[in-house]
Amino acid sequence: MFAGLGPLLYLAAAQYVRAGVKPLAILDCTPAGNRLRALRHLSAAFDRLDLLRKGLGWLGEIRRAGVPIHRGVTAIQARGDSRLRSVTFARGRGRRTVLETEHLLLHQGVVPNTQLALAAGCAHRWDMSQLCWRPEVGDGLRTSVPGIRIAGDGGGIEGAEAAEHQGRLAALAVLADLGIISEGERNTLSGAHLRAVTAERRLRPFLETLYRPPDALRIPPDDDTVVCRCEEVTAGEVRRCVRLGCQGPNQLKAFCRAGMGPCQGRMCALTVSEIIARERETLVARVGFLRPRPPVKPVTLGELAAMEADG
Repeated sequence: MFAGLGPLLYLAAAQYVRAGVKPLAILDCTPAGNRLRALRHLSAAFDRLDLLRKGLGWLGEIRRAGVPIHRGVTAIQARGDSRLRSVTFARGRGRRTVLETEHLLLHQGVVPNTQLALAAGCAHRWDMSQLCWRPEVGDGLRTSVPGIRIAGDGGGIEGAEAAEHQGRLAALAVLADLGIISEGERNTLSGAHLRAVTAERRLRPFLETLYRPPDALRIPPDDDTVVCRCEEVTAGEVRRCVRLGCQGPNQLKAFCRAGMGPCQGRMCALTVSEIIARERETLVARVGFLRPRPPVKPVTLGELAAMEADG
């Protein structure tokens, strides 16, 4: 069973169908109001009819396979004992439906992996359209830290083709900085890539408006919902810490260890920041982000010792 929202939800389901595995159902959590709001961006999205057709193709594959699609789904609950047994959900204000399943695949969009950029001290800003932190990049994909450039989805979700062109733009900027090519040559060679990135971005407002996750999916309303899996911290614990005086996600570590597990906040950081902002009745941008600490990925003492031995 697939649940959530976003184009990749349907891509994954279509891939399962092609592999001969028919999903039990798709629970689409896209709010009805999103579709109306997305209409104002539809004309710009028509510039990428190829991608729109691709998405409709996935939907056609799924429908021809007879996979039920439940739209307007809310209040999803996964139930079981030592393993998943069933999924309960509601549609609008209707009664709850129960489907027995042993597998539930969840997806509600994609956000940049900012761990390395944050650890390096690059300046970030809160993106209200993508509901995530993203590094501030300027000409030539430069960040606030000299020598660091960020291309692709690590700097903001814009798609695979845009990532390739951004990588080439960054490479041209490096070549110009090193004196291998002139600024004039760089500008000439960059033109086609800049136009390609601009064209790719024209679809983003439509997708980001249509598939914007509702508050209930991002900010768990139930206090017993586990937010930080590594340290088993619930939404209720985060709220209690805020009421005790916690001002932001980094201070929260001292209150309840949220974000201090092996994943270093990859799974919970955005949720934690949004819960704190909601409780404090302020903006996420003012609450701040969870600062990761090196090593960015877990390593063993043996690996650290080997690094020292290698000089």
